[in-house]
Amino acid sequence: METNSKRHTDREYEAELAQVRERLIVMAGRVEEMILNAVQALGARDATLARSTIELDHKVNRAEMETDELCLRILARRQPMASDLRFLTLSLKMVTDLERIGDLAVNICERAIDLQAESRLEGFDTLSRMANVAQTMVRDAIDAFVRRDADLAQQVIDRDDEVDELYHVYFRDVLAVMVVGAANVERGIHIQSVAKWLERIGDHATNLAELVIFMVKGKDVRHLGKLDP
Repeated sequence: METNSKRHTDREYEAELAQVRERLIVMAGRVEEMILNAVQALGARDATLARSTIELDHKVNRAEMETDELCLRILARRQPMASDLRFLTLSLKMVTDLERIGDLAVNICERAIDLQAESRLEGFDTLSRMANVAQTMVRDAIDAFVRRDADLAQQVIDRDDEVDELYHVYFRDVLAVMVVGAANVERGIHIQSVAKWLERIGDHATNLAELVIFMVKGKDVRHLGKLDP
């Protein structure tokens, strides 16, 4: 029979693991908000929204550091095995991807500030679609993590092709504008970078989904693209 002390310790351990999950969920929600706000600020040429969104990055950075410290503390004190060890080590990797997504959203906000005096961007609807898909990928990757749902994680990986295709469409549209005249080149380069950053957000969401599959199935699907290739 387990002692009261042992049961109490187990409850504390489970609470610590739950705290890691909660921190990841909150952090993911914050970077989702940053993606949404960044693209909205770009479309509306709203420098105020862009600057307030940049301020959110401080919270994302702090969340990364605090979650790292929590995971490392649990690893040191509890010496977990099997699935718990996998969960904690992958959580350390996931917060890194989330932090980088926040950085990319900051880049978009900075571009929104640079372009606030410009007219509406060419092909902005395509950028909005890219942002929507990328944001959904981040949300679904974290949902898959919470639910331990490898199938949902695979759906996230599959959607990266959609982001890539939209990126190529946007690149062609912007290139067509740039070749019209030299005056369009600098603007074209600036707005093309936004599409590239959104494409990178999709890549990070894919990384998150691949980590979920490894956590649930113990299978490394990086560079393969499929759970069961």
